[in-house]
Amino acid sequence: MRHRAAPALATLLALAALTACGTTEDPAEDEESAPAASSGESITLTDARGEEITLDGPAVRVAGTEWNVVEYLVSLGVQPVGVSDVEGFETWDSAVTLDDGVTDIGTRGEPSMDTLATLDLDAVFATDEMVDGALEQIEEDVPVIVVPGGDVADPIGTMFDNLDLVARATGTEDRAVGMRAAFDEAVANGRTALAEAGVEGGTVAFADGYQTGETVSIRPFGPGSLIGGVLAELGFTDAWSSVEGLEFDPVYGLGQTDVEGLTALPEDTAFWYIGNDSEADPFSETLPDNSVWASLPFSADAVRLPDSIWMFGGPASMTQFIDAVVDAAS
Repeated sequence: MRHRAAPALATLLALAALTACGTTEDPAEDEESAPAASSGESITLTDARGEEITLDGPAVRVAGTEWNVVEYLVSLGVQPVGVSDVEGFETWDSAVTLDDGVTDIGTRGEPSMDTLATLDLDAVFATDEMVDGALEQIEEDVPVIVVPGGDVADPIGTMFDNLDLVARATGTEDRAVGMRAAFDEAVANGRTALAEAGVEGGTVAFADGYQTGETVSIRPFGPGSLIGGVLAELGFTDAWSSVEGLEFDPVYGLGQTDVEGLTALPEDTAFWYIGNDSEADPFSETLPDNSVWASLPFSADAVRLPDSIWMFGGPASMTQFIDAVVDAAS
C-alpha cells in the first residue's frame, strides 16, 4: 500500500490529468508537463495573511516549506525545486513522488535562507508556523504565498481553498477542478463500498501515539481535523467528540490524552491509528502489557492503517485514507 496508488487514488490522478488537458490527448504526456512559462500576464492573489501578492506569471520554479503545500504542488503537476526535510516528506507522504533532483531547504519551521537564495525561485509556499521573522526574510528576495495548515471549522473546504490558491499561483486551475471532482467521486465510491460490506456509520476514534521512556502519549484526531472531516463524509461518528474535557487545537483539530483517557471512549468505538516503520508502535509493542489498555473493549481489535498516509495532506493523501478506511471497516 505504501508504494502503490490505491484504486481510488489512481482514479483521482487520472481524472485530474484529463481535466487539465481538456482534450482526448494522452494524459500521460500531460502528467509529465510543467505549467507553461510566463505568458506576460501577471497574476495577483491574496494569501492566508490577507497579503496581496503579484507574480509575473504562473510560478514554475517554486519551493514549499510545509508538506501539505508540497503535496498540492506535485498533485497539480508542479515539481518543487526545493522542499523542507525531503527525507521526512518521503517517509510520511507516499501519495506523490518528488523528483530526484529536489533540493532540501532545511526544516519546516526554519528553512535555510542561503539555500533558498541559490534556487532562482518564482515563489515560496509556506504556512505561518515558522520562526519569527522567517517569512519576512524570505520575502526580501522572492514572493511568499502563505497557505493555512488547516481550519477546524471546515477542514475539507480549507484543503480545497488551499489547493485552489496554489493552483491559481501556478496556472494549474484546471487540474484543481479535476482533483476536486475525483475526490468527491472517491468519497461516493467509499460510501458505496462500505454499504455493500454492511458497514454504514459507526463510531471511530482515530489517533497516533508516541512513547517517551515508559510514557505513552496519544494524540486524538478530533471531528475538526482533516481526518475527522473525511470520516464524517464517509458516514462515521468521531468518538473523541463524546469525551468530556478533551480540547482540540483550532488549526489541525488535534488533542492530547493518555491511556487512561481512552477509558472515556464509548464501548462501541472502533480504534484506528497511524504509525510508521521509522518509529516504534506503542499500540502493538508497549500497550499490550498495560492493564488499562488491555481492559478496553476495542483494544484487541485496534487497527493500524497503512504507513505513510499523510494525515495533514491534500486530496491525494485523503483518497489513500478513504481506501484504508474501507479496508479497515469491511
